[in-house]
Amino acid sequence: MMNVGCFYFICTVKKIFLLLSIAFCFTVHGQFAPQAGMPGSTAIYKDSSIFKSWANSASVTKGLQQINDASYGLPTVGDQFAALGKAGENGVVSLGDGGSAVVSFYAPIFNGPGADFAVFENSFLDSFLELAFVEVSTDGNRYVRFPAVSNTQDTMPIGGFGLVAPTALNNLAGKYRANFGTPFDLEELKDSSGIDVSNIQFVRLIDVVGSMNDSFATKDINGHKINDPWPTPFPSSGFDLDAVGVIHTLANDVKSLDVLSMQVFPTIAQHFVNIVSPLADANRIVVTNTLGQEMFSQNMNNFSTTIDVSGWKTGIYWVSITSENAPLACRRFYKAE
Repeated sequence: MMNVGCFYFICTVKKIFLLLSIAFCFTVHGQFAPQAGMPGSTAIYKDSSIFKSWANSASVTKGLQQINDASYGLPTVGDQFAALGKAGENGVVSLGDGGSAVVSFYAPIFNGPGADFAVFENSFLDSFLELAFVEVSTDGNRYVRFPAVSNTQDTMPIGGFGLVAPTALNNLAGKYRANFGTPFDLEELKDSSGIDVSNIQFVRLIDVVGSMNDSFATKDINGHKINDPWPTPFPSSGFDLDAVGVIHTLANDVKSLDVLSMQVFPTIAQHFVNIVSPLADANRIVVTNTLGQEMFSQNMNNFSTTIDVSGWKTGIYWVSITSENAPLACRRFYKAE
């Protein structure tokens, strides 16, 4: 039988080991902005008036729950709709190991003073950080990645519930806890070829695989393995995308989206879709697919329009009513076979 003194000795050793492990994670090369709420933090709260609009279209490609074991399957939490709208309102979509999401907007993002957009994840702690690379594109083909840096140690795996110091991270989505966006400044990419930082139409998020195994690890701009919680063989595996908020948009006059002011029916269509809008100042209707590609547009000459969608691919489409290129209302429908 273990005596009391021995029991307390073992407990004390375990506590010391845990504290040393946490300290190890938090003290390695911390040099960037700290957690939300701390002096010098760059975190932006979801209700900040700095946000002018939010993503309105998304396409998600999920990775496996665990990249080296397909038996777990794909993560099941969320779909592309969870990535739309304001942070904290539509749930999240879990990308899985190496999964990705492409979001687009009512109007392009441009390079203004300071941060131009922010990405939201749903971490419940300032130090349990599931990370993602951030890339931008003008045309949806050529993407440029923000120069991500991870100064977290990359020799010892932190495990599926490990901790990461925000001060060790830069230009990685997921740096801040839920409801606080990680900002990104297009000025950093102004000299990149293949994109126009005054006309960014798409933002792509790619999950970081936090494995320290060379076969699966992902690396930062300096060639360091990025250490984040892994493995996470759960339905919510990988980066959990909540929202992307836009700070500098070419639609400077963005108005509140009133989905009740417009009717789109049937919402599951095979041949025709009817659109009715009583908005007096509406002057154009635009339909896009989940990649943000324009499928239909025309000036509004009356309050109703019928669109023939019989030749369109199966999937989700977005209908927007605009005035002087600023969105007034938005609804979606599903094109069935």
